[in-house]
Amino acid sequence: MSLKDRITEDMKAAMRAKESDRLLTIRGLLAAVKQKEVDERVVVDDTALVAIVDKLIKQRKDSISQFAAAGRDDLVAKETAELAVLQVYLPERLSAEAVAEKVAAIVAELGASGPGDMGKVMAAAKAALGGVAEMSTVSAAVKAALAK
Repeated sequence: MSLKDRITEDMKAAMRAKESDRLLTIRGLLAAVKQKEVDERVVVDDTALVAIVDKLIKQRKDSISQFAAAGRDDLVAKETAELAVLQVYLPERLSAEAVAEKVAAIVAELGASGPGDMGKVMAAAKAALGGVAEMSTVSAAVKAALAK
């Protein structure tokens, strides 16, 4: 079963269980998927879907920090609940050490030598680690590897 099918089934289950908050979050995710499909005239595969989920999770984390700074605990709770629903659809993430090892291998393979090669290394790392590692962790690992 593809990830998109699993999300659709979860939406149906949330409807049956009358879980309105969970249903709203899942519908938002499916709307983002449909938007990408319409805008780019493509069928979203699991890799692209994970990227969409990553983007939505990043938005929730940013919102949580902003709402916490403003003292809006009610909105922090709402965003945290949505974050928990979205995180279910992400694959298991690599540890920082595993990311650093893979980035070191990519740097060696490309023959990158300094900060000027960051774009080239990040492009290869994004292709290799997209969906299984958080891009902020990958970026930090690339910076560290190129600084040596």
